[in-house]
Amino acid sequence: MSTALHTSALTSLPLLARGKVRDNYAVGTDRILMVASDRLSAFDVIMGEPIPGKGELLTQMALFWFDKLGHLCPNHLTGDAPESVVSPSEVAQVTGRSMLVKRLKPIPVEAVVRGYLAGSGWKEYQESRSVCGVPLPEGLKNASRLPQPIYTPAAKAEVGEHDENITFERTVEMIGLDLATRIRDLSIAIYQAAAEIALTKGMIIADTKFEFGLDTDGTLVLMDEVLTPDSSRYWPVEGYDAAFAAGENPPSYDKQFVRDWLEAVRINGAPWNKTAPSPRLPREVIEKTAAKYREALERLTAA
Repeated sequence: MSTALHTSALTSLPLLARGKVRDNYAVGTDRILMVASDRLSAFDVIMGEPIPGKGELLTQMALFWFDKLGHLCPNHLTGDAPESVVSPSEVAQVTGRSMLVKRLKPIPVEAVVRGYLAGSGWKEYQESRSVCGVPLPEGLKNASRLPQPIYTPAAKAEVGEHDENITFERTVEMIGLDLATRIRDLSIAIYQAAAEIALTKGMIIADTKFEFGLDTDGTLVLMDEVLTPDSSRYWPVEGYDAAFAAGENPPSYDKQFVRDWLEAVRINGAPWNKTAPSPRLPREVIEKTAAKYREALERLTAA
């Protein structure tokens, strides 16, 4: 196993914030160095054990998608090398796992697009035949492909808190009709373009979330990570039909392996209560999770 980075420790730049996965540092007043650690969160709790190589894989996948989707929306990349803004002794902490990006005014809405019914969307559908206020037809099953992708935004929460699913109308109240509409339409267009590309690689993007910000000119910019296994539900095409027919969740290229283990683990005979501290992840779970992330990148970027 390669050396893992649970938490970066740069001293040459001021730390702005530590998220679930990324450590953000200020570079002057107009740029941010985003360092993708090997941390993993499940049920909004950060695990104590890192997943070796995860931060590099997430960064490489995000860069792949930023390149493929640049014609649809500007992104936050500056094009400058992350290694150029840290001291020589810190280069190893940022190489391969970092992006030097524009500092934007973040929009407090998670732009979620669903092409398939899964996860919390499936649970909500069973109760109301709708997801985030979007009505859906009768007769859908777990992992059903939707008639067309739907936009189901969420209000961004503080670290450690759950994002709150909201209606499109609520986003209009938060950020105004014009901006809310542009984000909705652009998010669906980006999802559709990415889903078509992924299908040519034998992968289904069931759902995903995007984050946007505004630059000093008021331009809408795609930011943060994009279409990684941390922000998207990827399924291999070859496992989908059998799982769907059985009413099961298709196998996925994400941290579902960790979630399943955490759901099954018992602490003093009782289930984990999904609050920190998390149970210690066994080596097998760490290695299998790392392998899932590797396979996702390799399939996506294969010629």
